[in-house]
Amino acid sequence: MHAAYLEPILIDQLRADLDQAGYDAGMIRARLGAEADDARLRGNLVPARQVLAASSRTAHALQISLLLLGTTLTKEQLATAFPRLGAAGAVQLGLIESRDDGYRAAISLNPVAFPHPNGAGGELRLRIASDLDDHLRQGVARADHVMGVGGATRSLIAQLPFAGIDERSGSENDAAAGGAGTEAVTPVRAIPASALDLGTGCGVLALYCLAAGVSCVVASDISERALAFARFNELLNAWPELPEARTPIDFRRGSLFEPVTGERFELILSNPPFVITPRGDDRITRYDYRDGGLAGDELARIVISHGPGYLADGGTLLCLANWEYPWGGNGLERVRDWIAAAPQLLSAWIIERDRVTPVQYAETWIRDARTLPGSPEFDGLMESWLQDFDSRRTVSIGLGSVRLRMDDTAGGKIRSDEVTGAFGDNPGPILDRCFRNGLQVEAMSGSAVLDTRWIRDRAVREVREHAPGIENPSAIALHVGSPIARVVHADTLLAATIGACDGELTLRQICGALAQLLDVEVDALAEALIPEVRELVWLGMLRGAEL
Repeated sequence: MHAAYLEPILIDQLRADLDQAGYDAGMIRARLGAEADDARLRGNLVPARQVLAASSRTAHALQISLLLLGTTLTKEQLATAFPRLGAAGAVQLGLIESRDDGYRAAISLNPVAFPHPNGAGGELRLRIASDLDDHLRQGVARADHVMGVGGATRSLIAQLPFAGIDERSGSENDAAAGGAGTEAVTPVRAIPASALDLGTGCGVLALYCLAAGVSCVVASDISERALAFARFNELLNAWPELPEARTPIDFRRGSLFEPVTGERFELILSNPPFVITPRGDDRITRYDYRDGGLAGDELARIVISHGPGYLADGGTLLCLANWEYPWGGNGLERVRDWIAAAPQLLSAWIIERDRVTPVQYAETWIRDARTLPGSPEFDGLMESWLQDFDSRRTVSIGLGSVRLRMDDTAGGKIRSDEVTGAFGDNPGPILDRCFRNGLQVEAMSGSAVLDTRWIRDRAVREVREHAPGIENPSAIALHVGSPIARVVHADTLLAATIGACDGELTLRQICGALAQLLDVEVDALAEALIPEVRELVWLGMLRGAEL
């Protein structure tokens, strides 16, 4: 993809052909069937090819065959697939290339779907162009390879405050009453006025922000090739539901924050090239999409520690990152130190989703470059990677996300969690609510916590284990599936407290009733429950009636 390919008329013709044929994620899945489509997404193209071989050669089938299955088409078939664009237009646009045996896709054009950012449910369906996916590309990727929508990008979009709709705001009693209370407490969706997509790649994060209604979207990247794909995708995805007053994305080339010097944004998003890569070994291909050119986790440190300088008051920075655990040290504490070193007073939530050994980490990224175990190339690269980790005495690597907010509500609270539970449905708005509520409860005095009417989230479930014939439970667990699947092991006192949190009584009143029932000292009971309540707010199990 090159800027020379950005012909608006040709892109309009391509979009019209795709629209007429129904080239989107839902239609393709319906055409192929779930099993064949799932196999395709794993890189196994044979089942989908067999499905289409038995069907008519419609424009829809030909588009899928060419763009998703790597099939070579004739000029006549291209005329059927793209009646407006035609073979000449597709070549000129860089969509296909001419070969001796016909025409093949020169880039990937994947239909993708995300929870719609309008908060009303449904999906936002996009078509995203990128360099050829691994299963379509013949040979290794070029160093300036531009990725499409992968798992990391989907994870970051899922964590956005406006990604989908918050369906977990109500209490259990609200749900039982037909949801009337749920609607009343659902927070107003705050769409930021400005957003920076740092390291935009194919541009999908910037497009999602544009679809959400962000009026000023800036997307930066050091790669001119990435920016060309991102501009192409902006032109290709023209949605009639977007406000007429929307402004185009402001694409800028440059490293890290250089293109936005002196500017501030209400939201900064980044899926940066954070992969920890050995320096000084010419055998390692430096892929732009994953290698930021710095040693260790230095690039992650720069994004996290320098990014707040580009946030507006009350603004949020959300990024994915990897961080190293040195021998005798703690990786999460290192990230906390990066945040604490920023000149601004920040609140932060670090979520570590996984932790791997240097061997596991190196294997992942060596395989990513299509170098397989057993080859001399693999062995040499593995030696280089492990020597690089040894030079910094790195014993493991954390993988996760960091959420920063220019907010002194809790006096610069920095929280870190090690969680392995899966994200629930629509985690973004719920994560944002838990973050804001958690900061508020941290800022509250113990007396204020006691005087608050707490409401149990309607997604909380209690599981009790009983030995046969024994009345009292041997274990009690509180479960919640959103924003992250969590399990809290509780005693009967905490379980009774949560059960009474329906918004009618304050925690102080609940403590008084339980103290009388259990014949215990009320002050000791209250002192024990205050930190428990704070923690359950962070986990999304409780919220204050006024929060």
